[in-house]
Amino acid sequence: QVRLVESGGDLVQAGGSLRLSCAASGSISVVFGMGWYRQAPGKQRELVATITRGGRTNYADSVKGRFTISRDNAKNSVYLQMNSLKPEDTAVYYCNAEVPPSAYWGQGTQVTVSS
Repeated sequence: QVRLVESGGDLVQAGGSLRLSCAASGSISVVFGMGWYRQAPGKQRELVATITRGGRTNYADSVKGRFTISRDNAKNSVYLQMNSLKPEDTAVYYCNAEVPPSAYWGQGTQVTVSS
């Protein structure tokens, strides 16, 4: 059993910053890819950013230059530094982790950006 716990969501004004954290715990031998996804009301869940175990990153075009994903393999954790936040970034943000032989999701953390 693997559990992902996110934290860091909050209400922030446009132009502000937030840092999301996600820690994986449980029966873990190794964590491969980790990532952040988000789902706004009435929309499908979408990729925000991913990072491989070796540190290779990938970002959605909408967040490039504003968000930075990082991870700490020793802590089985992934982070998302979000700067220059916009109202359209408002969503529930979900952490995802590839722990063989499955992939797991966190419960989500709400990010609300006011204009």
